[in-house]
Amino acid sequence: MLKEISIGLGLASVISMALMGYDVTPFLFFVAAGGGLYYIARMRGMVNANNFESPAGAGRYEISFSDIGGQFSAIHELREALDFIKNHQVIQSLGIRPLKGILLTGPPGTGKTLMAKAAANYTDAAFIAASGSEFIEMYAGVGAQRVRKLFQSAREMAPRQGKNYALVFIDEVEILGGKRGQTTSHLEYDQTLNQLLVEIDGIKIDDRVRVLLVAATNRADMLDPALLRPGRFDRIVRVDLPDKEGRLEILKIHTRNKPLAEDVRLEIIARETFGFSGAHLESLANEAAILAMREKAKEIKQHHFNESIDKVMMGGKLDKRPSEGEMKRIAVHEVGHALISEKIRAGSVSALTITPRGDALGYMRQTPEDDTYLYTKDYLEDQIAIILAGAAAEETILGNYSTGSANDFEQAVRMAETMLRTGMSDLGVVCLDSLPRDLKHNTLTSIMRMQEERVKNHISSSQHIFDVMTEILLENEKISGEQFRKILREHVA
Repeated sequence: MLKEISIGLGLASVISMALMGYDVTPFLFFVAAGGGLYYIARMRGMVNANNFESPAGAGRYEISFSDIGGQFSAIHELREALDFIKNHQVIQSLGIRPLKGILLTGPPGTGKTLMAKAAANYTDAAFIAASGSEFIEMYAGVGAQRVRKLFQSAREMAPRQGKNYALVFIDEVEILGGKRGQTTSHLEYDQTLNQLLVEIDGIKIDDRVRVLLVAATNRADMLDPALLRPGRFDRIVRVDLPDKEGRLEILKIHTRNKPLAEDVRLEIIARETFGFSGAHLESLANEAAILAMREKAKEIKQHHFNESIDKVMMGGKLDKRPSEGEMKRIAVHEVGHALISEKIRAGSVSALTITPRGDALGYMRQTPEDDTYLYTKDYLEDQIAIILAGAAAEETILGNYSTGSANDFEQAVRMAETMLRTGMSDLGVVCLDSLPRDLKHNTLTSIMRMQEERVKNHISSSQHIFDVMTEILLENEKISGEQFRKILREHVA
């Protein structure tokens, strides 16, 4: 308010002097020069233009490691590193150098930021956060100045909060810590990284405020080697996607404040959400609650979760409605996938639908037998067969393919290439770089044709099942795995 009043009074004075006949040109010149200098100083970070102590970036977080599910190994490793900070007197007596930096790496949504906040709470440290994008400007020197201010703010904040520790968290650290020499237009990126290295090297065990840097990235391969060497980032903690037990733990955390019906089985939901991150599972629980609210239900039921899995995986339902002929083709396609999936592994079909979602006009969702990280030749061949079954059903039942099979073909080719690359083809172990293109093409085609023939033989002997299944799908638009298996048992001789 005072600033606006001062500007108003100054402007009124200048106008009055001009009306009285005084020459105000020199005054205007100095005002313009002062404004320009202020702007330059602000852009270079000399003025408090980037306050890292904003409510969003600093303060105390009441988040503990018990609030983070599915990351037992990562939390154990991180907590062990933090014990060096808490027990500094013990490590001094043993001559142990303090850890200066901890790097959290892993896919998006796995809880890296939450782990940093929990680390601050665990060590009772002042917490200050920033994103890598905040340090990069087109003006040389701005990023380096902001890095200095970040660490300075952390050292000043801790005493004000009555703490001896400060934890600095930088998200998306690959933006300011990328490999040097990548940008030739100016050296702003390199100067910012150099300043970060200087700040890390300046952390000492006998500092009045002991500072720990925790950074997170999805692209550790982009980081400069100087940043990753011991003595800077001393620990690299991998925060991976949760396994089935981890997903169950996360679901329990995100549903503990929600009224669940008696039919809800979180174990089944955890099994069917292979590849989901913690963020996906939080969204899943939230979407299930929203669906229950729309139905004016007092409790969240299992079918709400089943619908939410589809929504998180594929997106919301679309308004577009295919024609009757297209709906029949989509139904035949999805039944083909489901029929072969059930033949290969009984109980594998979770649901199939012809309701358009996202980019898909329909889809068949499988229930993973278990979290799988290594794939055998039999497994890959079976998956190729299931993927090709939709197009094979279209050709066998309706007489030709459609463009809806394009994505299936791409997935099948990628799996066949995996077989070729890992020595599972008839060629054995080969070097793909030196493999003639024609030979590679013929080998991939042979793998695909073998599975296509296998699928067509089974579909040809099961045409009566397609008539029943497509009619039910066209009427209901969705069939659960249990319904599919029940109908299958009734019509298989």
